Amino acid sequence: MELTRLLLILVLTILYSTKTLSDDGPLVYDYYKETCPLAEDIVKRNVETAVFKDPRLAASLLRLHFHDCFVMGCDASVLLDSYEGMISEKQAGPNLHSLRGFEVIDDIKYFLEEECHYTVSCADILAIAARDAVELRGGPSWNVLLGRKDSLKSSFSGANQFIPSPNSSLETLIANFKEQGLDIGDLVALSGSHTMGRARCLSFRQRIYDVNLEGHYGYDRYKRYTTFRRILQVYMP
Repeated sequence: MELTRLLLILVLTILYSTKTLSDDGPLVYDYYKETCPLAEDIVKRNVETAVFKDPRLAASLLRLHFHDCFVMGCDASVLLDSYEGMISEKQAGPNLHSLRGFEVIDDIKYFLEEECHYTVSCADILAIAARDAVELRGGPSWNVLLGRKDSLKSSFSGANQFIPSPNSSLETLIANFKEQGLDIGDLVALSGSHTMGRARCLSFRQRIYDVNLEGHYGYDRYKRYTTFRRILQVYMP
């Protein structure tokens, strides 16, 4: 129940709290009903295949959508490669050697282009794939608002500035999320809890261990002198 509650918070955050750039008006549920009626089925089929082969990709696809939406809105700018002086968001600190699932989105785009040429945006593919990934791992499902437009530019600086860092203090994270119109509940679901998937120990080990504090209880902004910290030390040597 707790996992479902946190995932629902994450879902509502992505759908309603972050910017969803669309030059042609509000997003709607049946945006591709006439132009590409099989769009969501094609996305789901490919996500199912990918997650069956590598279950970790479910969390990766959700994170890919999350990192896209935190920079200039949900516009698929995270998918763009570096080109003619434009540095890709893939090269930014929070994304480099960290984001996964690009090949899944590429495959989905290929099959969608075969079905309906120049119709379904990559931004919408990311949103649908995130929903399907969550559902496949036992989380909730929801109807995805569609009609996003793809960006033609990326923001390397924006990715470094706005995507939460695992080394940020709580105060910094709260301020970062507030800039996106998100509250502490959203912070817990999206950044703090890792409600699905795995996180690299390198990203948060310093919150559990600090050689400068071992053996005494000095000031520690991470409050690692708690019972919870001692439990984590047992399971994460």
